[in-house]
Amino acid sequence: MYLDTKNVADYAATIIKVFIDYSPKLISAFLILFVGLYTIRLINRLIRRIMVKRELDPTLTKFLADILLWVLRVLLFVTFISKLGIETSSFVAILGAMGLAIGLSLQGSLSNFAGGMLIIVFKPFKVGHTIDAQGVFGTVSEIQIFVTKVITANNQTVFIPNGILSNGNIINYSLEKIRRADLTFAISYNSDIKKAKDLITSVLNENPKVLQSPPPEVFVKNLTDSAIQLAVRPWANSEDFGDVFTDTLENCKTAFDTAGIVIQPYVKEMSSTTN
Repeated sequence: MYLDTKNVADYAATIIKVFIDYSPKLISAFLILFVGLYTIRLINRLIRRIMVKRELDPTLTKFLADILLWVLRVLLFVTFISKLGIETSSFVAILGAMGLAIGLSLQGSLSNFAGGMLIIVFKPFKVGHTIDAQGVFGTVSEIQIFVTKVITANNQTVFIPNGILSNGNIINYSLEKIRRADLTFAISYNSDIKKAKDLITSVLNENPKVLQSPPPEVFVKNLTDSAIQLAVRPWANSEDFGDVFTDTLENCKTAFDTAGIVIQPYVKEMSSTTN
């Protein structure tokens, strides 16, 4: 096969000319890419340090830093292809269409994402707090972007979607430093009310974990058909609440048995209204 050396030389000259003409754009584009990546890395580290210094929530710090990182990378990529001479309007339109499609298909996830942001920003609870939400009672182990991880008392791990968690009722047992235990003892009508109250007061005063300020309360709550209901309201530090609750029950039962005070079965009275 005959090879025309003149045509080969012309093609080679054309390629060299195009490469020489295009090389400034190519060099400047890759220079922007490498410098941009290095600058983005520095900015990301700086932002993380600033947020850590301001003692922002670790979950929020990581999330905001990651969002900033990817936004800057996308902007850098658009700048890079634009410098190469590639039309960016079509590329931006494709990104917008993809974003819309992804948003419609991930509505539930976006709801959880928004809920996670609300929890991280407004902080109705933190990691380590004991909460009761969506029928789950336990200690918050981790707050993620889409779910919150809760460890129950029997060491089960429950993942609650942040969307419903942020829109529902949340009882935070760790937010306040002290808590009040609400107990009720039902004693027979043959028992001495004053003696029973004095015994309960003595039990509360002897417990070092029961706070004296606010002072504990003991009073007659209700007179039912079968028993006298005594309300017992001791206060305790949040970390001592469980011990105070159980100790009060046990020690009052022991004191009643010793004094001969009969405890009646506690039955909630149903209130009725007459039309």
